[in-house]
Amino acid sequence: MWQKYLIGVIAAGSMAGALADAPLTVAWREKPPYYYFENGVAKGFMLERAKQVFAAAGVPARFVNEPQKRIWANFSHGLQNYCSISWYRLPEREAVAQYSLPVHADQPHAVLAVPSVVARIKSHPNLKSLLADKSLTLGVIDGVSYGPELDALIAGSENRIMRRTVETSAMFRMVAFGRADFLFVDREDWNYLRLKYPELQMLVLIDFADMPQGLKRHIVCSRDVPAETMERLNRAILARNDTPRR
Repeated sequence: MWQKYLIGVIAAGSMAGALADAPLTVAWREKPPYYYFENGVAKGFMLERAKQVFAAAGVPARFVNEPQKRIWANFSHGLQNYCSISWYRLPEREAVAQYSLPVHADQPHAVLAVPSVVARIKSHPNLKSLLADKSLTLGVIDGVSYGPELDALIAGSENRIMRRTVETSAMFRMVAFGRADFLFVDREDWNYLRLKYPELQMLVLIDFADMPQGLKRHIVCSRDVPAETMERLNRAILARNDTPRR
């Protein structure tokens, strides 16, 4: 009996060791210019930064492209040896994953609008007033976070909401084609997509003084990833001169 028990312990230990030695699967979603495919080649400034961090940390990694909802379903279901880049810190996400130090700090969002409603949007003194305007239609990408503050404002908005599960570029084009009046835009997205899609150049970027500060993005990993591995990633992140420390 004890021999079977001993064999079981050895087998379990071998499996655990093999899992620990295996490269981490690091998932990224399609979000140009952060990470995207161009002619079948994976590109993006955040994808390159993440690869540099894992390499500098000496942590083997296999990078894969997966949809956002699948990524967070994997974390929720306890998929092991799994990480993803780069995400805002939100309570519901912290419940299922562990966070690195920040790898990037966003600029504040802006409002992107069709020309016909620019005067109406600019007549609002703040975001609260804008989101109380029942005559305007706000485009929202379903399943993504605009940050805790904007998420809460959108949830309480009195605008008509056009919510779609689409890529960022598709939502931009929907607004350009009049399906919605405005949306909240990540400036990195806008600076990239307005050059890629000429039909977007008629849209107007509008700043609001009370727009929440840009959030920090982190590498997130499954709970089974060892603390020592997370520390190695954090040391590699801190070694970058252009990375915020908190």
